[in-house]
Amino acid sequence: MVNDKQIRRLKLLMNEGKNLKEASVKAGLDEKTARKYIKMGKSPNEIVIEHNWRTREDPFEDVWEEIENLLSENTGLEAKTIFEYFQRVYPGKYMDGQLRTLQRRIKIWRGINGPSKEVYFEQEYIAGELCQSDFTRMKKIGITIQGQEFEHMVYHFVLPYSNWETGSICFSESFESLSEGLQNALFELGGVPKEHQTDRLSAAVHNTKKTEEFTERYEGLLKYYGIKGKKIQAGKANENGDVEQRHYRFKKALEQSLMLRGSKEFTSREEYESYLKRLFKQLNTGRRERFKEELKTLRCLPEKRMDMHNKIKGIRVSQGSTIRVKHNTYSVHSRLIGELITVLLYSTYLEIWYAQKCVEIIPRLRGENKHYIQYRHIIDWLIRKPGAFANYRYRHDLFPTHRFRMAYDAVKENHGIEGDKKYLKILYLAAYESEDAVDKVLEYLIKNEESITVEKVETLVKSTQQLPCAKDISIKNVDIKAYDELLSCSGGGM
Repeated sequence: MVNDKQIRRLKLLMNEGKNLKEASVKAGLDEKTARKYIKMGKSPNEIVIEHNWRTREDPFEDVWEEIENLLSENTGLEAKTIFEYFQRVYPGKYMDGQLRTLQRRIKIWRGINGPSKEVYFEQEYIAGELCQSDFTRMKKIGITIQGQEFEHMVYHFVLPYSNWETGSICFSESFESLSEGLQNALFELGGVPKEHQTDRLSAAVHNTKKTEEFTERYEGLLKYYGIKGKKIQAGKANENGDVEQRHYRFKKALEQSLMLRGSKEFTSREEYESYLKRLFKQLNTGRRERFKEELKTLRCLPEKRMDMHNKIKGIRVSQGSTIRVKHNTYSVHSRLIGELITVLLYSTYLEIWYAQKCVEIIPRLRGENKHYIQYRHIIDWLIRKPGAFANYRYRHDLFPTHRFRMAYDAVKENHGIEGDKKYLKILYLAAYESEDAVDKVLEYLIKNEESITVEKVETLVKSTQQLPCAKDISIKNVDIKAYDELLSCSGGGM
């Protein structure tokens, strides 16, 4: 096949005074072919004939007008949907193998006659001008901690100019999570950009009693750091495009990293947090040069962080030794029944304040209408009223581990109604001796199939000797001949 290089050489040789015969031989061309290209004055590429005719009959020619009408009325219709429709309307006329032909024709039609597609306008950012942040849910990743699903979110912070990013674990789109996440990011960054852009923060506002309260607190946070706040238009997530895109990239990188790790299981939240920090550090490795440019333009941080809590005053402790905070129930020590306390609400925990002192720190519950009852708060009176245990509304919370529940079932089975009282004495030991020590004793007794009594548990807990190892469990080899005989008796069928 003749190529452009041969024709260029032919022309060069003829310009040097060679005749057509000599030039064509040296260019590796037939003389007639060389004469044709000299006469046309064009290279082979310039005279390639485009293939614009059909090589086979179009099976959709007679219904194409109908197809166009369907596409015009509803541009979202897929080729497969239309194809299946025509298979029903014209039975036996269209075979499955013709679907690809229709898909090609519709693709071409849309490229020429279809509606315009959304255009994404690439933005030009200035170093140190803008930061973006948003919450992203992590449920689909499937992280587990000690075998339990870890349902959480990540507050995600990005600098659009350099794409430097970081994030922190949280459990709701609340002001406390926003405040803690933003401040963590700024102090890790080591400086303050000029503007902070978010979505409408509607979920965070919903978690606050009054819109004005959220606005006031958020504006106070921005003012403390000297940042100007920006919000995108409602329903226009693409305006926060960089952080939205980083959500996808970050979660994809996390999934790939977990595949290499070989497990999504972590021993603690702290281990998982450290893993995320290392991942963000790896992702930021290739952004160092542009990040250095940003660091030069950032303003200085204040000397300390702004308080990140929400103060709720005047909460009265109920007769059940509980309080209600953000639609969830928490227990406090029974000595505070009837008293007014103050709660400092953080993103992951609550501080209980009484008489200007922090008397307790409690993990914050996620969601609504849940409860956290600590048996140590009420065990003094529950052991005096053991009859209240059987139908206690929050009884499930009074089993610190699954072994306590197994112990309760065992003593209940052996002692009937008296079982409640005996279990509460074991729980009392856990409160005033050591929950961990009691749990280990229960594990030992259960594994050794020994009876569980209050006296035995107390003796072992207070003993300074180390518990002996549980009995080894031996499993005999299974003789599969028994299964063969069973199958032969049943005729080998299922």
